[in-house]
Amino acid sequence: MATAQKARSRAATDDDVFSAGEKAALRETARERKAQAKSKDLRADGERDVLAKIAELRGSDQHMAQRLHTLITEAVPELASKTWYGMPAYTLDGKVVCFFKAASKFNSRYATFGFEEAARLDDGSMWPTSYALTELTKADEAKIVDMVKKAAG
Repeated sequence: MATAQKARSRAATDDDVFSAGEKAALRETARERKAQAKSKDLRADGERDVLAKIAELRGSDQHMAQRLHTLITEAVPELASKTWYGMPAYTLDGKVVCFFKAASKFNSRYATFGFEEAARLDDGSMWPTSYALTELTKADEAKIVDMVKKAAG
């Protein structure tokens, strides 16, 4: 009996395993899935949710998220907006193609723009799937638009 108690006392708790940011992302995901299950118009609700999340951001995170949202929705209107782990994401046929993760999300030194498996960016046996962002230049914007168009196929 004493051995079992010692094992339980040494067992990892959620506090040991997940950071506060990770726990918040998991809670966001649970809320998102519940809301999506109840939604009568996933596209409109997703757009509303993404714009609300962008409005919550501050500084360069907000500026980049707004700019990316505009670029993506104008360049590839068939991508639907939705929140994903509490951040803006863009989907095709219900699968996440690309996403933005604010630097403030996990107290990172840079924001991230990335692609998921649904993105059609394959280039040989190895290719990048995410990019660090500290700002968005016109050249960066053009590159992102090209990649998102390719990713959406």
